[in-house]
Amino acid sequence: MQYTGHSDYTENDPPTFACVGEGDGIANWRIMERRLTAMSNLGIPTEFHHYPGLPHGFGLGTGTVAEGWLDEAVAFWKAQM
Repeated sequence: MQYTGHSDYTENDPPTFACVGEGDGIANWRIMERRLTAMSNLGIPTEFHHYPGLPHGFGLGTGTVAEGWLDEAVAFWKAQM
């Protein structure tokens, strides 16, 4: 999941990987971090990354501080299978 400010979640939510740029003007990374922390506290596996200086929509992150996020996400998802 990327770029979400969703506040709703339950103990039935799936494992969640989330990443966002700290300069995202649409989805505040601190709100996302709080959500992932709350989900984790319910026992839901989560992984959260926020990247300094990146805006909304950094794609694959090639050439940025987010480069490699997709490999991290895939590793997280594989670990949940």
